[in-house]
Amino acid sequence: MSAMKILVLADQADPRLWDHLDRSRLEDIDLILSCGDLPANYLSFLTCFTAAPILYVHGNHDGRYAQDPPEGCICIEDTIYKHNGLRILGLGGSMRYRKAPHMYTEREMRKRVKKLRFKLWWHRGFDILLTHSPAYQLGDDTDLAHTGFDVFNKLIDKYHPRLLVHGHVHQNYQHNFKRIRQRGDTQAINAFCSYVIELDN
Repeated sequence: MSAMKILVLADQADPRLWDHLDRSRLEDIDLILSCGDLPANYLSFLTCFTAAPILYVHGNHDGRYAQDPPEGCICIEDTIYKHNGLRILGLGGSMRYRKAPHMYTEREMRKRVKKLRFKLWWHRGFDILLTHSPAYQLGDDTDLAHTGFDVFNKLIDKYHPRLLVHGHVHQNYQHNFKRIRQRGDTQAINAFCSYVIELDN
């Protein structure tokens, strides 16, 4: 059984891919997922060195994407994107702690999910939940800005995706930072900087 190699990115450009490009880190990568808060020109730069699709959702600091989106990349906000049979649901943004783009209350995020009911039915669920914020109490933090969304837990419990891939909580924010957590059948992965996932087909 062959494995799909997925490069996940979030919050901080990896110097090994940006300042000092190490092309070996892109070898055999089948798919790149960006969880937000990354420079648009960083993602556009990576498209020059890989044939893998680059999918992204917005972070809470990505208001500038409206005028300068990452070229050659695919925004999957509020939709399900299929890649080689893998169903990827995109829900970017963070908990609202001030008035700004890509920030939501729990109620507003629940409304976004509710609007996806037909797509979720049509695709019979999803395999990867791609977000910026973590799920509530699944790798989030205690301050409002970094509190996760409980509706993500409800999606996980109902559809049992293989992965939740998120960013937003940086490695240096927590002394007990854990990249990988588990909720039921779903592995939650913090994509801070960069990380490679091998997923069996």
